[in-house]
Amino acid sequence: MTHDIDFTGVFPAMCTPFDADERIDFDTLQADARRLEAAGVDGLVPVGSTGESATLTHDEHVRVVEAVIDAVDDVPVIAGTGSNNTREALELSERAADAGADGLLLISPYYNKPEQQGLLEHYRTIADAVDVPQIVYNVPSRTGRTIEPDTVVDLASHPNIAGYKAAEGDLGAIGEIVERTTDQDFAVLSGDDPLNVPILSVGGNGAISVVANIEPERTVAKVGAALEGDYERARAIHHELGPLMRALFVETNPIPVNEAMEIRGYGPARMRSPLTRLDEEHRDHLEAVLEDLENRPVSRAEAE
Repeated sequence: MTHDIDFTGVFPAMCTPFDADERIDFDTLQADARRLEAAGVDGLVPVGSTGESATLTHDEHVRVVEAVIDAVDDVPVIAGTGSNNTREALELSERAADAGADGLLLISPYYNKPEQQGLLEHYRTIADAVDVPQIVYNVPSRTGRTIEPDTVVDLASHPNIAGYKAAEGDLGAIGEIVERTTDQDFAVLSGDDPLNVPILSVGGNGAISVVANIEPERTVAKVGAALEGDYERARAIHHELGPLMRALFVETNPIPVNEAMEIRGYGPARMRSPLTRLDEEHRDHLEAVLEDLENRPVSRAEAE
């Protein structure tokens, strides 16, 4: 298929808000989706790692996807539907597509650590069966296995595999994937906020971003500047966001970003067990970082 989504720009990896009984707070979820759309992001990614997909039931996955779709007007919704069980990932993908998701984000199988042939078969099984654009997601720090460039390039030839989310931290491998897929309808997206600008500099298309939940306008400005080749401006905004990027990954994602959401008034900092609240010392620092960004005037580098 020719991909209907332009995977260029900023795609926040959304949080999933919970009420005091750990039920999904759909009103807050939809308000957050509308806030991000109004800030100018290019798409939304619910029920990924940041959205605590690991502790949601399959029915909850689908309900979150449906709620986000219903909340927004014009931006595509890319649903996290990965699993370490190919049958489960296929079922989640089919249900998300049936619910109206514009695309799918599929983390590579975790814990069971398949070989590269197993990864090829896993992704092809889903891509053969579900006719929506799909993004292969490589995050070996969570999965225990990296997806090698040869495997990504092989998968890029499938008509339903539209892109690659790079969170392996290996700029050489990421640049090789960009180089070898240049002539294909295939996007390479940064999945690691501190590497957004470097990945864009070697030909990446955008970012699936945690920081964009908190600072969507700045993230859009940073990525947009890099895509336009204005790296002076992109670097300036990148450094401005540097303290926040570090603060949001001082503990396991999404613990700090949920805390930041609460500090900013965007949603509660509740998570399902086994995740815990951010350490108080880290919270104090996060508050200071967020206050500094709120009080900081628009920098010269951010001006149009």
